[in-house]
Amino acid sequence: MQANDYLDDLFSYIDRSPTAYHAVANSVALLQDHGFRRLRETDTWGILAPGSYYLTRNDSCLIAFTLSRNPQTGTPLRMAGAHTDSPGLKIKPNPIQTRHGCAQIGVEVYGGALLAPWFDRPLSIAGRVSWSDNDGALRCSLIDCRRPVAVIPSLAIHLDREANDNKSINKQTDLVPLVALSADAMPPDFHALLRDELAGRNPEAAQATILAFDLFLYDTQLLCRVGLQGEFVTGARLDNLLSCHALLQALVQSGTDRNRLVILNDHEEVGSMSTAGAQGPFLQSILERLYPDADLRQQAIAGSLFVSADNAHAVHPNFAAKHDPEHLPRLGGGPVIKTNANQRYASNGLTGALFRRFCDKAGVPCQQFVMRNDLSCGSTIGPLTAAGIGVATVDVGVPQLAMHSIRETVGHLDGWYLLRALAAFFSEEDQGIRCPEVNP
Repeated sequence: MQANDYLDDLFSYIDRSPTAYHAVANSVALLQDHGFRRLRETDTWGILAPGSYYLTRNDSCLIAFTLSRNPQTGTPLRMAGAHTDSPGLKIKPNPIQTRHGCAQIGVEVYGGALLAPWFDRPLSIAGRVSWSDNDGALRCSLIDCRRPVAVIPSLAIHLDREANDNKSINKQTDLVPLVALSADAMPPDFHALLRDELAGRNPEAAQATILAFDLFLYDTQLLCRVGLQGEFVTGARLDNLLSCHALLQALVQSGTDRNRLVILNDHEEVGSMSTAGAQGPFLQSILERLYPDADLRQQAIAGSLFVSADNAHAVHPNFAAKHDPEHLPRLGGGPVIKTNANQRYASNGLTGALFRRFCDKAGVPCQQFVMRNDLSCGSTIGPLTAAGIGVATVDVGVPQLAMHSIRETVGHLDGWYLLRALAAFFSEEDQGIRCPEVNP
């Protein structure tokens, strides 16, 4: 896949994935197009034949893997992971409010969102809806309004003269989007809006009873390239759907003659403590089914490597002092190895060296990041996975600006560089981590 083809495919993947649920649905479509067979946790698997497989959990988390031979031999896995969720605004269960002739919807802040950029943007609604049909059967469907239906207007500068100097945002009172005019006492029927959206793809849902939903607001502006030569990509959910896309493309491009596994976890932005998160048992339970013999499973894990892919902080030209002066990842400079002495990232000297070798093999540049000592460091699924299953792990990611904003920015080639490095990682012959023994 060449750089321009990569960008076209990345844009399509992210633009069609306004929520983690849609990201998994689009990931499943990609895997099925490449011959991956679906498994279900509720089924009996037995001994899986060599081939390509995938399964989902909660519609928002996915594991895909290829087996070249019977995994019970203890053959190591080349593993990699990313997360499907992004910070944003989630709609409350009873959302409709009416004030001064306007209908509004109540939202919660999901994750560590940068809130100021959410104002004055055309927003849409997408997510998962649980409903019952005329026979009383429980159904779940994804919806995407795909048009602007909400906006959070800023307060005029005339009414807040200090807005440019000292503006704080109250999450309860300031972040209440407008969705309609409401001149009378009857507020809009939010469930009716959901039924209309459902009926567009499921005609039988016209009389559906809406039971519950997991819905989010999202920016309707699509990804785009900017810069005098199109050097930048800007858009929503680059953290971390760019990594999800790179992992999946590397997996399907590496063929089926290797033992490889990709996990896309949900809920990383809120701590990963869920059935679909990296602190949940999903990966561990799948490994136990692939390697039912505990001794062989531990042999396999001991020889495996896990690449945790999550975007990194590029040096901002206006705020370079926010970085350690000797660790300044640049846009366009290639994937970043992330390290932290307090294990907020799981990389160490060995796993970092291994990833740097994959970059060298792929012919792509590689950079290093460590946080300033006087600033707190974020984290990823890397340490959680390393601690959960005991696998050697390296934390890497594409350098980006405006992390957790409604629109983020990356260099246009960095995702392609990451894809090539991951393809080199997945394409190596099946073998465990090899390093010289340390001489005492």
